[in-house]
Amino acid sequence: MRRRVEDFIQKQGLLQPGDRVLAAISGGADSVCLLHVLNQMRESWELEIRAVHINHGLRGEEADRDEAFTAEFCSRLSVPCSLRRIDVKELVEEQGLSEEEAARNLRYQVLEEEAADWEAQCGQPVRIAVAHHGDDNAETILHNLFRGSGLKGLGGIQPVRGRLIRPLLTVTREEILNYLAEEGVSYCVDSTNQSEEYTRNRLRHRIMPLICSEINGRAAEHILQAAERMHQADEYLEQQAALWLKQYGTQERKQQADGKTGRQMGQQTGGEGEKDDGQLLRSGADAGALSREPVIIQTYVIRQMIGDLTGSRKDLTSVHVEGVRELLEKQAGKQADLPYGLTARRTYDYLWIEKKCAGEAVGWNEKQPPKVEFETFSWQKGMKIPENQYTKWFDYDKIKGALSVRTRQTGDYFVLPGGGRKTIKSYLIDEKVPADLRDRVFLLADGSHILWIIGRRISEGCKVTNQTKRILQVHVSGGKENG
Repeated sequence: MRRRVEDFIQKQGLLQPGDRVLAAISGGADSVCLLHVLNQMRESWELEIRAVHINHGLRGEEADRDEAFTAEFCSRLSVPCSLRRIDVKELVEEQGLSEEEAARNLRYQVLEEEAADWEAQCGQPVRIAVAHHGDDNAETILHNLFRGSGLKGLGGIQPVRGRLIRPLLTVTREEILNYLAEEGVSYCVDSTNQSEEYTRNRLRHRIMPLICSEINGRAAEHILQAAERMHQADEYLEQQAALWLKQYGTQERKQQADGKTGRQMGQQTGGEGEKDDGQLLRSGADAGALSREPVIIQTYVIRQMIGDLTGSRKDLTSVHVEGVRELLEKQAGKQADLPYGLTARRTYDYLWIEKKCAGEAVGWNEKQPPKVEFETFSWQKGMKIPENQYTKWFDYDKIKGALSVRTRQTGDYFVLPGGGRKTIKSYLIDEKVPADLRDRVFLLADGSHILWIIGRRISEGCKVTNQTKRILQVHVSGGKENG
């Protein structure tokens, strides 16, 4: 069994010779086996190993027994062990989580903290090893199936997730127990693992044995084989969604304090060499193009758009995704609420998923126009034109009338490099500003000549040149200034 685990580690690239490994150990059979196997590999792989034991404060004397056993076991293996205690009940009360979920969240938080501390000490990456095995994986897949998970959930537990590794996924619980017996290694038994209060325990003690005895003795093995195929399909569809968004997608990012921006609306996502500066506010997809795709691609595109905005899809269900997908069949103006404070909206040409503050955060708000400050002074050689997004210079002598700050009107235009004109209407369409937001974009106007689309671009018609004599400096503040 140890050779199989070692081959699995090598094949999956879980560890490299000379790595640092932080092993989570509860004192139970699985984690004791994990640490024992890693310790057997320590010399030949030149591994540095530390352990972490977490007392959840839920099982009284039994938990204290496990802590004492773990400390003694690690001492015998000469593995440094950090003993941590966490208050699961406090998190349950604060966030309304189940004890099982609160314990899991805190457990991984502690493991990340310990790994980060070790990295800070040694200046090298640290891997976190946990003891999920093949039977855990089969139970997880069944659990996800019964909950209505998509392909990702049916793909099961993966060997690697960030710095987290799972070296025992290639072996079963029975093989782990046989290994410990042959090696003469003792372990603790957690009484809560026998309780059928938890869904996973009912799957483990009742459902899986029934399947194996009444349907197929190799059911767990076959479940894992099917999960691998589903994982491959999920990866392929995610790649296709990313390629589709690169061609038909667009993103808008929050403008930075120094006036620089990341990708803006009208630019495709994921281009080679693109910078991801700024917080992503909204993600859009060409509604017509997406409507022509198979439903499965539509689903994956929507999921990826949400993931780009949140970095997580944990609370996202098929009901949420389907609610967004149905907007493709509805008229402009329809919307749907999502987890993470997101809203999906259908405009005439785009499907948008955005943070609920996004419409206000891009630089306009019809209820509170920006305050404008004017200053004039003479141009002097060597002056540097400010690059701040909310402070602009104009050639004062080229301004013909009284300036005003307002929203768009029919006939508004700005001057392009070379002397051509472009209407504000065309500009907003080309920039893919949603139709319902176009009347919320504020403009600095000299009659119909728009000197500045505030927060975006200025007209060439009043731009400062080497012939400029007097400068008008305009600074906007208030409203939704992000510069």
